[in-house]
Amino acid sequence: MPSFSELGLGNNVLKAVEALGFQQPTPIQQQAIPLLLSETTDLVALAQTGTGKTAAFGLPLIDRIDFNGRDPRALVLAPTRELCVQIASDLTKYAQFSHGANIVPVYGGANISTQIRAIKQGAHIIVATPGRLIDLLGRKALRLDGIEVVVLDEADEMLNMGFQEDIEEILSHTPEEKNTWLFSATMPAEIRNIAEQFMREPQELVMGRKNDTADNLEHHYYVVHERDRYAALKRLLDASPELFAVVFCRTKIDTQKVAEQLIRDGYNADALHGDLSQQQRDKVMDRYRQRSLQVLVATDVAARGIDVSNITHVIHYHLPDEIENYTHRSGRTARAGKSGLSLSLVNVRELDKIRQIERKTQRKFHLTRIPDALEIGEQQLLHFIHRIRSVEVNEKGISKYMAPVFAELEGLDKDELIKRIVSLEFNRFLDYYRNSQDLNVDIAHGGRQASDRYPSRGPRMFISLGSVDGLDKGGMLGYVLDVTGLNKSSVGRIEIKPVYAFIEFENDEQIETALNAFRGEVFKGRNVRVDRAEGSGGGKSKPSGARGGYGGNKGGFSEKKGGYGEKKGGYGAKKSYGDRGPKKDFNKKGKKESYRF
Repeated sequence: MPSFSELGLGNNVLKAVEALGFQQPTPIQQQAIPLLLSETTDLVALAQTGTGKTAAFGLPLIDRIDFNGRDPRALVLAPTRELCVQIASDLTKYAQFSHGANIVPVYGGANISTQIRAIKQGAHIIVATPGRLIDLLGRKALRLDGIEVVVLDEADEMLNMGFQEDIEEILSHTPEEKNTWLFSATMPAEIRNIAEQFMREPQELVMGRKNDTADNLEHHYYVVHERDRYAALKRLLDASPELFAVVFCRTKIDTQKVAEQLIRDGYNADALHGDLSQQQRDKVMDRYRQRSLQVLVATDVAARGIDVSNITHVIHYHLPDEIENYTHRSGRTARAGKSGLSLSLVNVRELDKIRQIERKTQRKFHLTRIPDALEIGEQQLLHFIHRIRSVEVNEKGISKYMAPVFAELEGLDKDELIKRIVSLEFNRFLDYYRNSQDLNVDIAHGGRQASDRYPSRGPRMFISLGSVDGLDKGGMLGYVLDVTGLNKSSVGRIEIKPVYAFIEFENDEQIETALNAFRGEVFKGRNVRVDRAEGSGGGKSKPSGARGGYGGNKGGFSEKKGGYGEKKGGYGAKKSYGDRGPKKDFNKKGKKESYRF
């Protein structure tokens, strides 16, 4: 692999490369830089976001420009304000050892008079958004007849945003004898037209396949009901406590709404969209780059200027309308050889779109389950322990508090203290999510809320708690593990009914452990009944005790034809399920039947 010094760059640029810590050129840089150092090269380069294309055109641009005089020598067009500012910042770094270099960004949302003054003071390279540049040309605030190089960055996005006429107007103000470098993620017909009209026998570089995504990027999707989309997002965030993420929404309204909800729920989040003032946008991006924000909620257009390193997750709160935008979004992560995750929240109607994106990007999308309370608690606990291990102890600041702390903890040995700390942190998320429902949709069974549908493979325990007690499968699993002390792997299928549930265990020893652990257990002031059940769903169940069952003959548990305590499937039409408070009506299959909750 060639080094930067072997690509033909001059000493001043190589010093900047070294100062910036660049090690080896990326594939697009290896291919583009030698071509662009030639004075006669027009170039069309297809390259995805995150491949190092700013340096691919920026380094040779700085190397070629004569920084004497005051007139503009190069023009870089970008689709958004954020990208415009980012490119100008990068070019300034590349030119830090090039004496007299002056790079000026011009974009909408900022004071145009200030930008005009900056141009008049001398601007060798102008980085601009099309709309603001048209305004400046209309005011005759600058001339482009001395331009030697024009760079169109993210040209396909500029066309998608409706800038084709503006681009053609701007190019008509530049000399015919110039070089045009066009960088794009895709090659629509409009870009071909620009190449044919304004470029001279351009060379083409194609880095990867059209709509390609990084090899080190994993793609996952989660199927949820529309009403559960925000709750699912929170669980994804909670399950990855060290993430540094961008969450994409389809509209500005959704972006603001989701960001506000996250802020209210205690997350370090903020919104980035077109309705914010430039000052607000700059403030949000500064906070995000400094990592005082953990989650940035953005629209597709606003996020085009996000060039922030080490983003770990891209979360598609809504899938984009255009498949190309999925690639642009996902390109925010998995940069510079690092791995990343692209996570999509979809409802059942959007599954076809996932398949379309799979075909276009030629990447496999993995159907994944929204994490439950135990998974979230485990990740949060490990994160907490890591923080304890790495925290910098402020000896002076805490010294006056240590005596009463040691006195309070006196008598606890090391093991007991660690157990209590672990329990405190683990139980925090376990308690928060204990009574939360399973958000996953079972797409194999008509889009109903997900449920386990595997054949029973081990002994099952009956428990007199169900969905009316506020328990779903995740909550029941956490509760059982709390009481029994068993591992998660010991518990199999959990079947939740309104007033009872069945829990499968791996073997007889584990179910006996569970039965013994639940003796005398009280849940919300009510005694919990457990017993061994044999068989599955539609078969018969035999209790281990002869008396005390709910509504079955001689205290047994009847499941004949799916019923419970009645032969034809009723929910205890004539039987009582114990004293569960006020009597309520329960309508089953058109029959008004009563039992007590």
